[in-house]
Amino acid sequence: MSGLPGLRRVDHIGITVPDLDQACRWLVDVLGCEYMYTLGPYRDDDGPWMEEHLNVHPRAVMEELRLLRCGNVTLEVFQYAAPARRRVPPRNSDAGGHHVALYVDDLDAAVAHLRRHDVAVLAGPTASRGPSEGQRWIYFLAPWGTQFELVSYPGGKAFDRGEGRQA
Repeated sequence: MSGLPGLRRVDHIGITVPDLDQACRWLVDVLGCEYMYTLGPYRDDDGPWMEEHLNVHPRAVMEELRLLRCGNVTLEVFQYAAPARRRVPPRNSDAGGHHVALYVDDLDAAVAHLRRHDVAVLAGPTASRGPSEGQRWIYFLAPWGTQFELVSYPGGKAFDRGEGRQA
């Protein structure tokens, strides 16, 4: 037996932002996420709990977190105060780099929506080839720099049709 016993799905994606109010407004108003609830603050003024449990500075304060539903995924959005906190998000090419990919039915309509809301949309859309042929995608940036991606493959991908599989 290999793999994590009992694994079923991704439960949520956590994102730390510099301004929780701004981020939540953008996630709700531009992306269409649904606010669920708020938790926090969390801190340990004397001990190592924050470091041992969350891998952050022991005096870090997780000021507040909000959970939002985005399609079938939950986003857990944090705002921290912490000594020596980095304020620049990693690029995809950096260790720990990441992005959140959102599936949309109509990529062109979604890109036009983002542009109407002055979202920084990168070059594209790009049409995939090989096993992902049939998919189009494009990256965009949240106001605080987190990378997002829109993907769409309404007719499926070549891989789904049995094309491009390798033995």
